Amino acid sequence: MQRITQYEGLYGESSIETSGHQPSTEYLFSELLETRSPRFDWVIQPHIHARLFQVFLVETGQFEFQEATRQRSLAGPCLLLIPPTALHGFIYNADARGRILTLSDALVDSLFPNGSPLTAMLGTLQCITSFQEPYSAGRIGELIEAIDQELFDEQPAKRLMLHASLQQLFLVVYRLWQQNEQTGARTNTLSLQYFRKFQQRVRQVGTSHTIAQLADDLAITPVHLNRICQSVAGKSASQLVQEHILDEARKYLTYTTYSISEIAYLLHFEYPNYFARFFRKYAGVSPTEFRESQARY
Repeated sequence: MQRITQYEGLYGESSIETSGHQPSTEYLFSELLETRSPRFDWVIQPHIHARLFQVFLVETGQFEFQEATRQRSLAGPCLLLIPPTALHGFIYNADARGRILTLSDALVDSLFPNGSPLTAMLGTLQCITSFQEPYSAGRIGELIEAIDQELFDEQPAKRLMLHASLQQLFLVVYRLWQQNEQTGARTNTLSLQYFRKFQQRVRQVGTSHTIAQLADDLAITPVHLNRICQSVAGKSASQLVQEHILDEARKYLTYTTYSISEIAYLLHFEYPNYFARFFRKYAGVSPTEFRESQARY
């Protein structure tokens, strides 16, 4: 049975390695996609990073992208934003080329604190395959390359320049993301922002908050929250919370060796038996039965 590996640092490393010491909260690393991938025969197994945010720009080539609940066939140019704890894996064609930025979640938070318009975009895994002028894939590649050059050079006010360059990159990506959201949006922008914040909050608190508490966190009423969820996803807020928790539970049961009790606490259940009852109710089998069924494949 395949298991999730959690990396504190880069893929294949037990910890973040930089100049022989643990980095500060401003950790930032840049590399070409083709630098690390051949070491693993172009197969990056599904994994998570506990405290790292990653930006993948696949400029050319085809690849399979593994998420928590699905696998997609994609081709460059493609931009992926992967927040901490988001499951991801890749199977690249050997001709794939691109760039990868890795930065600490603390650095992202310092660049774009809570309340920033970018919060919704940065809080969930994003896959952008449509690029519209003036925000072409080439321009994004140039911005990442400029960050790479600044990172490995020693110029005056290097930290300030890196922060400014990172902010410019993410703001350009945000505008591109907004273009794509508006092109395919079925609801107004405000509702979509509330929905993204709702998704982010559910990932943070799991089952420890009621729908009323989640709505209060967003400064709206439970009725308004349900209307937003119905308009965006066609489901109630409760259904979306249940689906998220069930998906996360299946991920942990399939890909990790955490005990049932550990998974219950990771998903913010007060007691393991509460988690077991929840899982049986919505999955039709117990957590143990589900894990055993996955081990046969």
